[in-house]
Amino acid sequence: MRSFLLCSVLLLLCLPSIAWAQQPDTTRIRLENVDVAPLAADISGWLLLDKDIQTELEGAVYNLYNFKYDKAERQFRSLRRRYPQHPMPYFLLGLSTWWKIMPSNITNKQYDKVFLAYMDTAITRGEALYKKDNRNYEASFFLSAAYGFSARLNAERSNWRKATVESKRALSYLEKSREANGLSPEFLFGQALINYYAPWIADNYPLLRPVMLFFPRGNKQLGLQQLRNVAVNGFYTGPEAKVFLMKILQNQENKPAEALPIAQQMATTYPDNGYFQRFYALMSYQVGDLRECERVSRDILDKINRGMPGYEGISGRYATFFLGSLMESRYQDLDKARDYYQRCVVFSESTGDNQQGFYLYALLNLARISNKQNNPEDATRYYQEVFKKADRKSEAQKEAKAYLQKNNKKKKK
Repeated sequence: MRSFLLCSVLLLLCLPSIAWAQQPDTTRIRLENVDVAPLAADISGWLLLDKDIQTELEGAVYNLYNFKYDKAERQFRSLRRRYPQHPMPYFLLGLSTWWKIMPSNITNKQYDKVFLAYMDTAITRGEALYKKDNRNYEASFFLSAAYGFSARLNAERSNWRKATVESKRALSYLEKSREANGLSPEFLFGQALINYYAPWIADNYPLLRPVMLFFPRGNKQLGLQQLRNVAVNGFYTGPEAKVFLMKILQNQENKPAEALPIAQQMATTYPDNGYFQRFYALMSYQVGDLRECERVSRDILDKINRGMPGYEGISGRYATFFLGSLMESRYQDLDKARDYYQRCVVFSESTGDNQQGFYLYALLNLARISNKQNNPEDATRYYQEVFKKADRKSEAQKEAKAYLQKNNKKKKK
């Protein structure tokens, strides 16, 4: 619990762009109406807002989110050759590395050093630009983003001290860059997140309320509105905004019907992104679109079998559980259902997710199937695992306990 609470606070600190002060949605304010010093309004040389660079990198950004890492990184390295002193190419290379970590729910440590090295270089380049001109809001933006991402990974790795220091620096540079919010929706992304999460964390975790006094009160509805704005209009931050938006609507707002179209768009636009595909499969399963859930789940397993990047045990766990459930309930094929549930257990154990969730309910369904097929030995074995792993007094544990007690009585007779 202590780790989770710390992560919750750091969530606010580690966002790519965070503003201390709550502000109105400024993305539609004309440049001449923005309270920015004349020198700060001079955006010449800013790669972030360069339309030619955006056109050039459109394919690279697509490839990044479609898990074609090599193709994306070739273009980012080309940008680095032309702008070796700018933080942007290093940040984009770091972002590509981040999405190699994401499919594992950030548990894969294989890319940590590479990711942190890219972010560290982005910070070094950004600080050099900032020292030359402390009104270079683009430099502040990349410094805030790089420190924020680095802090987030360090928080995930329980490096609390480093995460806290980097978070403070991210906030400091974001405070410096917030005057440029009216220049681009890219600058609005972090503000949208803090507007949403500040009140959400305070409402859901009362123990954190004293800490949250140091943050703006926020406005959840405004945050969602701003996220939608960035999702539609942001070039670099647009996909990230959509990721947060679909997760917020699903997990925090409990609005799967609203999350589903976003998940569908992401899975359709980036069909080789295992993270998006499994989220879309989950959404389809929850809203009852079982045909689509089956199609996507089979596609996930096919890509795992082909060894495609970003397709691993967690995605396999999702897909096999959904297919097991469909075989059992929709097709009444218990043998195929058992096979998929067993594969779900194997995938879960391979990723260390062998306590709750899909793992537990795969075991529970295997126990039920074994019981239906008059295989008390297997049913007992599965129910014993459920009894050990399920929460105390949960329905799953009660069911397992009842079966085991009944079976023991039969044996005594």
